[in-house]
Amino acid sequence: MPDVFRHPSLFRCAAAAVFVAMASSQVVAAADPSSEAQLRYRQEMAQCNSGKSSQDAANCRLEARNARDAARKGALSAPGADLQDNAQQRCKVHHGVDRSACEARMRGEGAVEGSVGGGGVLREKTIVVPGS
Repeated sequence: MPDVFRHPSLFRCAAAAVFVAMASSQVVAAADPSSEAQLRYRQEMAQCNSGKSSQDAANCRLEARNARDAARKGALSAPGADLQDNAQQRCKVHHGVDRSACEARMRGEGAVEGSVGGGGVLREKTIVVPGS
């Protein structure tokens, strides 16, 4: 039997050393944005190559490469970070009740049909207006 198992204090030290080594390697990996960009790039390329993307394969690969390069430069925002702001911008052209209805649809209220890949998303919300 190895000495590590016969001496509990030696076993605890060895276990602690392994734990510290694993934790420090995870911290280094998490702190490196280029490794996150590379991981995300591999995932996006797998999506492109599987045919499950809503784009043609060549365009999908180009977008994945561009996103990886932008992420390495720190010029890529988190996925979905600007979606709410973009939705509100679309509603600014409307006024009064129409604007409120638009904002409600952008928040996900009402029915939603279609997809971006299919050509468009149709959002519908019915508002009952009492007769005058």
